[in-house]
Amino acid sequence: MKVAVVGASGYGGGELLALLLNHPKVEVNIAVSRKLAGEYVFRTHPNLRGRTSLKFSPLDMDMITKESDLVFFSTPHGVSKNLVPKVLEVGTKVIDLSPDFRLRNAEDYPKWYGWEHPYPDILRKAAYGIPELHRDEIRNASLVACPGCIALSGILALVPVAKAHMVEKDKIILDSKIGSSGSGEKPSLSTHHPERSGVIRPYMPSGHRHTAEIEQELNLFGGDGHKVGLSAHAVDIVRGILSTAHVFPNEPVEMKSLWKAYRDVYGNEPFIRLVRDQKGIYRLADPKVVVGTNFCDISFEIDSHLDRIVLFSAIDNLVKGAAGSAVQSMDIIHGWEETLGLEFLGFHPV
Repeated sequence: MKVAVVGASGYGGGELLALLLNHPKVEVNIAVSRKLAGEYVFRTHPNLRGRTSLKFSPLDMDMITKESDLVFFSTPHGVSKNLVPKVLEVGTKVIDLSPDFRLRNAEDYPKWYGWEHPYPDILRKAAYGIPELHRDEIRNASLVACPGCIALSGILALVPVAKAHMVEKDKIILDSKIGSSGSGEKPSLSTHHPERSGVIRPYMPSGHRHTAEIEQELNLFGGDGHKVGLSAHAVDIVRGILSTAHVFPNEPVEMKSLWKAYRDVYGNEPFIRLVRDQKGIYRLADPKVVVGTNFCDISFEIDSHLDRIVLFSAIDNLVKGAAGSAVQSMDIIHGWEETLGLEFLGFHPV
């Protein structure tokens, strides 16, 4: 199957290319980068050297729609919203890693992104690209809108307790720490190595855009009224997110109830691991363990002193938080084994 990647020069696009080039049922025939058109892909993504002689292509929607069976978009916000409809209208399926179709309600875009959404009808038809929660919608979708990386880490941690109605809806605190690759490949003063190295820097203490996605999913699975306070921090790693959620039970909760809630939702999921070990140094979810993989490791603990439940979620922001979930959705759409192309178990140590 021939696929195109639009926005192939960024970190997310490069991760997507790496996964697709190793996928046994896929041929990458177009990798779009307007600024690097004509350059070899491996010069931007050196890990692909010797694996592909593909060159970046200019943005040519006629060529993309004629020569591709499926199109991935890995573009900055505001770009894909005007391109995706052109692909859909010729009957080609789309998996979009950008935020342009993630929110179901068009009225949320002015609040969180600062622009009016021109295609509310397409928004309503898009499947939200978390396979563990939306597998049936993804299977039949023409458009899959992949979640934001911080949003995905928070959603996977929080949905089981929300679905089980175990916690107070209006008092959910999420603290997310993310590596430098989450800032993208375009440098800025805050991502410049001398300024970034060694930091644990709060950069979005409130109002993070991914809040909208998290509340959207919690309301879907646990009923209306969920409110999330999300704070994000930049930390001195390249890949990975650790999200720590603080939630408060409606009534006294036991550990066996938490295990049941998480097993009920994720018991058969190939890329969710529940981590609560009694030995070793990796007793709880840790992003170091999932680097390069499509796993999400989830842990939980009960704080009886403050009547609090603490949840942990660890992912690689470029794989499970972006390209990995996109490839997993592609596998589901085509009826393939959804672990296909995603079997890598990571490194230790790294």
